[in-house]
Amino acid sequence: MNAPTTWRPRLAEGTAPVLAVLAVLLVALAFAGPAYSEPTGYLALLKRAAPLVLLAIGQYFVIVSGGFDLSVGSLVTAEVVIAARLIEGDDANTAWVIALLLGFGLLVGLVNGLVTTKLLVPSFIVTLGMLLILDGAVFLWTGGAPRGALSPSFRVFGRGGVDLPVVGHLPWSVVILLAVLVAAVLFMRGGTGRTLVAVGDNENSVRLAGGRVDRLKVLAFALSGVLAALAAILLGGFAGVSAQVGEGLEFRAITAVVLGGVLLGGGRGSVVAAAAGALTLEALFSLLNLLGVSGALESAVQGVIIIAAVAYAALGANPRLRLRPRAGTPEPAAR
Repeated sequence: MNAPTTWRPRLAEGTAPVLAVLAVLLVALAFAGPAYSEPTGYLALLKRAAPLVLLAIGQYFVIVSGGFDLSVGSLVTAEVVIAARLIEGDDANTAWVIALLLGFGLLVGLVNGLVTTKLLVPSFIVTLGMLLILDGAVFLWTGGAPRGALSPSFRVFGRGGVDLPVVGHLPWSVVILLAVLVAAVLFMRGGTGRTLVAVGDNENSVRLAGGRVDRLKVLAFALSGVLAALAAILLGGFAGVSAQVGEGLEFRAITAVVLGGVLLGGGRGSVVAAAAGALTLEALFSLLNLLGVSGALESAVQGVIIIAAVAYAALGANPRLRLRPRAGTPEPAAR
């Protein structure tokens, strides 16, 4: 009966710091660039960040349950290339191709989850292998130069929007992002979401309590695959077709999740914080761009964030590290 009150504070843990950093970056953007002097600038930021936020939410489900998904970047590339090849600029093909893309993302996620749980292969290895498989398949199919074209009705999800009286032009990508975020929050507040966090915290305890650990892990990978497909639809509509459209996105998603305070290894973190971490990362890179900092530093920044976030999380999760006696200080005698 005490489980809900036990898990509630842990799910909210880590949200405040990333929101504070995000607020500082948003204020800094207002001073650094004239485009952010009005709400339309921040809506444009949300529009650019939407694919990464979706990937971060999917990555959150996997990481909080104790796994990794390194295949999402290559999956995004494969999805965009497949869409362009099958649509060929014809609006009549848009609906069924979108359904196919979501189904393909689900299939990749299921394969990752089933191999991880049934064959007991570490998720890091499984998804790394899937990354290489998808990269190789895309290269063999396209020869490094994707063919085909996306239709106008497909690209509207990444570029179009709806005009509202007060807000003005609201991009469809922002609408989709908000809908997914609300659904993810409601899911994590339910029994399945709480058990998913418990799996990352102590898998054996959940298994002994009768929890279906394997099904929950497969579900996490399946959700990650579907959200990667959705991110590909938005990214393809916004940026167009490229054989490198998803390159490095898996590491950005992981960086966003750990920036949001989600513990690598699972058991702690909030889906809102993971989404805020992705938006913070996008705001940081936008600020660096406005300040004239080379884009080549983005990888270095991501590396620093991952190391710092993991070190901070490890320090917070293990009080003994903070209470470790200094050299020469006698330890208390055992009784």
